Amino acid sequence: MPFINGKEMLEHALQSGYGVGAFSAHNAETIQAILEAAEEEQSPIMIQVGQKVIQSIGLEPMMVLIESFAKDYSIPIAIHLDHSRQFQQTMQAIQLGFQSVMFDGSALSFEENVSTTKKVVEIARSLGIGSEGEIGKIGGTEDDITVDEKDAFITTTEEAAAFVEATGVDYLAVSIGTAHGIYKQTPNLRFERLQKISEAVERPIVLHGGSDVPDDQVKKAISLGVAKINVDTELRQAFTRGIQEIFNENKEDFVLANSLGNGKRQMKEKVQEKIRVFGSQEKAQVLLSAKKVMTL
Repeated sequence: MPFINGKEMLEHALQSGYGVGAFSAHNAETIQAILEAAEEEQSPIMIQVGQKVIQSIGLEPMMVLIESFAKDYSIPIAIHLDHSRQFQQTMQAIQLGFQSVMFDGSALSFEENVSTTKKVVEIARSLGIGSEGEIGKIGGTEDDITVDEKDAFITTTEEAAAFVEATGVDYLAVSIGTAHGIYKQTPNLRFERLQKISEAVERPIVLHGGSDVPDDQVKKAISLGVAKINVDTELRQAFTRGIQEIFNENKEDFVLANSLGNGKRQMKEKVQEKIRVFGSQEKAQVLLSAKKVMTL
C-alpha cells in the first residue's frame, strides 16, 4: 500500500513522458475495479473522490474504504479530492490524509481563486500533499456542477502563468477544449495553447473531461505536458452496462455479487484500456524506485 504524494507522482510522469489516470470511484466495487486494473498493469494511479460520492457516502467513509482495499496492493496510489469548491472541505481532506487535493475556484474571480488556492497550497505542501488548482472554465456537467458551453473558455497562457506564479500550485487544470461527460461531436484539443501553457508554467498539466477524448489526442496532450487525465463518465458507463447485462440475461437474478461483479469486471477492463493509452503500464516500480532514490 505505497501511498505517494500526488506532486511526486505527477512530476515523475511528466519527466518520463506518460500520464497518470485519475479514476473516479463511487462505491466498493468501483474502487476494486480501479485497484485490480492498476495492479495487473503495474501502473501508478490516482483514485478520485468527487462531490457526488461525498454527498452520497461521505468524505471520510470513502477514504476509509479506499485505504481498506488498498492495503493489499503494491502499486503507487494517491487518493485525490476532486473539484472541491469549499475551503473547509479541502481542509477536511487534508486532515484525513489525502495525498492530493483540488480546490476548484474557477467560478470565482481571479483574485478570489488565487487567494484561496494559495492557502490550500501552503497547507498541503507543509504536510507533503499535492495540490491542484484550476484556471479557466471547463464545460459540461460533473457532480451536479454545470458549466454551459457559452460560459466555458480556453485558458490563456498569461493567466495560467500568473495563477501559478501567485499560488505556487503543484499541478494545473486548464481549459483547452475538453468537457465533462460524453461528447456530442469529436473534441479538438487546442494543442498549440497547451504547449505554450506547459512551457510557461513548467509543471504537470491536468486534463479534465478525459472521457471520450480520442486516444490519439490524449497521447499528443501527454507529449505536450499533460500528466494527469481525469476519467469518470466512461467508467460509470462501463459499470452500469455491466449490471444491465446481467439483468437483460436474467431478470430474476437478484444476486448482487453477480450484477455488481459484472459491472466491476467491465469497468476494470475500461481502466486497463485507459492505462495503456496513457502509457503508465509497468511504471509502478520505476516510480517507487525513483522515489526511494530521492529520499536517500
